[in-house]
Amino acid sequence: MSPRFRLPIIAALAPLLIAAAKPLLVPDISSRQVEIRYTFSGTQLLLFGAVVYPDGRTPTEPVDIAVVLRGPVQPILVREKRKIAGIWMNADSSRFRSAPSFYAVASSHPIGDLVDERTAAIYELGVHNLQLSPGSAALPDRERHFEEGLLDLRSRQGLYSESPHGVEITGGVLYRAVITIPSQVPVGTYTAETFLIERGRVLAVATRDIEIDKSGFERFVAVAARRHRLLYGLTCVLLSLALGWSAAAGFRRRF
Repeated sequence: MSPRFRLPIIAALAPLLIAAAKPLLVPDISSRQVEIRYTFSGTQLLLFGAVVYPDGRTPTEPVDIAVVLRGPVQPILVREKRKIAGIWMNADSSRFRSAPSFYAVASSHPIGDLVDERTAAIYELGVHNLQLSPGSAALPDRERHFEEGLLDLRSRQGLYSESPHGVEITGGVLYRAVITIPSQVPVGTYTAETFLIERGRVLAVATRDIEIDKSGFERFVAVAARRHRLLYGLTCVLLSLALGWSAAAGFRRRF
């Protein structure tokens, strides 16, 4: 082949050759589906996998792993209560368009030690790097105030969490992390993202999906509430009236 044509071909194949020289992530999860029953009190998911290096070589530089488990994105209205004239009232509110219903990150070292602020913001590594998309054109200070309130609330509920030493790496190849799923976790399709990090750079990203759904009687009630809202509401009202009448009748008989 003429050298005149060889150079353009090499230039075209160069990105593919460079990509092939990068390590790959092979992730897996202990359970691809979590069922919520009336006895559900939370569970733990094991996220594990391996780092495959080109030509089977061992890593020459220490690598780090960050694992993120993210729930379905949903809009949320955050209200702030204040005590006015001795009464607690909703004084202000702010809406966010894309707040994850669940977010947990585990890493081999603190996120701030692995990547810079810009990289952490791009990949949304860390609770304070979530892109919540405020729905109103409020002042920056007001937005930050409500963002902090939302993050604090969901952290206390166990829905947002960080584990800066939650990933164990063996030989620079095998890794494992345990993430706790609380009992009040929302249902939906969750995404587990694994990031391979070396010297502040994200070398590889891999994802796996997890289904968290209700089963048994809980699923029947949830489906009925979603598909037959009017009938479900009337049933709840009638059931409340029946329970109230039964309690009142029992109270009268006793006294």
